[in-house]
Amino acid sequence: MSQDVLLSLGREALLLMILASLPPIGASLVVGFLMSLFQATTQLQESTLTVVPKLCAAVLALVLAGPWIGGQLTLFTHQLLLLIAEVGV
Repeated sequence: MSQDVLLSLGREALLLMILASLPPIGASLVVGFLMSLFQATTQLQESTLTVVPKLCAAVLALVLAGPWIGGQLTLFTHQLLLLIAEVGV
């Protein structure tokens, strides 16, 4: 394998990692902001009030985006295995 192929593969792996983690992190960010806004307006400072909704939002985002994430990981793994097979030839 040449160095260009390895760098391209590493870049694609990092991009896939960012894209796969974006749905749960984005959902947690939005829900966290909304809960902080709610706490600021009601002056209710309960720590579990922010953690539980963010956790639920992250799980829901993973459930909804799970098939897409799985498809992307499967496609990347397939391409990786094809490259490994070409090295042996």
